[in-house]
Amino acid sequence: PNFRPNMSSGALLLLFLVATTTAASLKKTDGGLSRMKRTANHVIKDCIHMTSEEGHYFYKSAGEDASVCGIYFVTAPNMLVQVHFDYLDVPCGTGGLLAFVDGWELNGGYFPAVEDHELPLSERVSEFCGLTPPTRTFLSSQNAALLQYRVPKRSRGFSFKVTFVKNPAPCHVLVDDNMQSVYTLRNYGRNANCSLTALFPVKVSLLSLSVGITMTGSNFKVETGTMKKCQETGHKDYLEISGGIDFAVPKVLTGANLCGLDSYPGQISETVLCGVSSVTLYSSGEYDNSATVAVRQATEEDILSPAALLCP
Repeated sequence: PNFRPNMSSGALLLLFLVATTTAASLKKTDGGLSRMKRTANHVIKDCIHMTSEEGHYFYKSAGEDASVCGIYFVTAPNMLVQVHFDYLDVPCGTGGLLAFVDGWELNGGYFPAVEDHELPLSERVSEFCGLTPPTRTFLSSQNAALLQYRVPKRSRGFSFKVTFVKNPAPCHVLVDDNMQSVYTLRNYGRNANCSLTALFPVKVSLLSLSVGITMTGSNFKVETGTMKKCQETGHKDYLEISGGIDFAVPKVLTGANLCGLDSYPGQISETVLCGVSSVTLYSSGEYDNSATVAVRQATEEDILSPAALLCP
């Protein structure tokens, strides 16, 4: 978009952790966070706002302020964010502008990464302004979405409704520390990269792996165990654990990259001490790949591990 919230990665990380800690009282289910079905009203007062709640959102500019702000949505891993505007009073001629982002944007970088998303960036960002709300209902491709806005004139504003809808085939997941701890990445046979991303240090443990393996004539796969350094040995399909500074620099350090068929990998784990921690399943489309991992916040013991990936 033509604008960006004035926010550092550290500020978003703090906001993210505060928001997820506040959400800790929400009941957990196998699908992630469980919330009562209700139409809640939310008045946006903070320039940078993060939420995991459905409902009706309202914003009205309190003064002559050209700041660029953002409302960051994150929901359960198997859900999508749907946004429908029912009121818009943001004249284009005054410099007002809104943008729906399919994913999150931070410091010029995006989640999911531009190269990993199924849509080009031009189709992931929709800008608009004026006095008539868009007729289109916006829908994210994963469990995270962002609404950026600039409303420089007093008493101008907008309102919209947010609902979370089921995602039958999750590919990209933004993890918060209140979600389920076990995730399965799967490409469903597509030429598509899928990822888990967390905005905090994590420990990742491999629970099962089926990457780059062809069915035999009897429709069985032969257990190979977990193979390492798959990318270096020429494999196009592999699971990679990495860490970076933020969405603009998502990969500073790379840990394990794995492939093979292993139903019981045992003690294969990696600690990532970075601003952004990622697990990415790279798929050529030649195989039906899947990997199941357990992800949790890194503990003090994990942080002291000499084998941890530590970003500068």
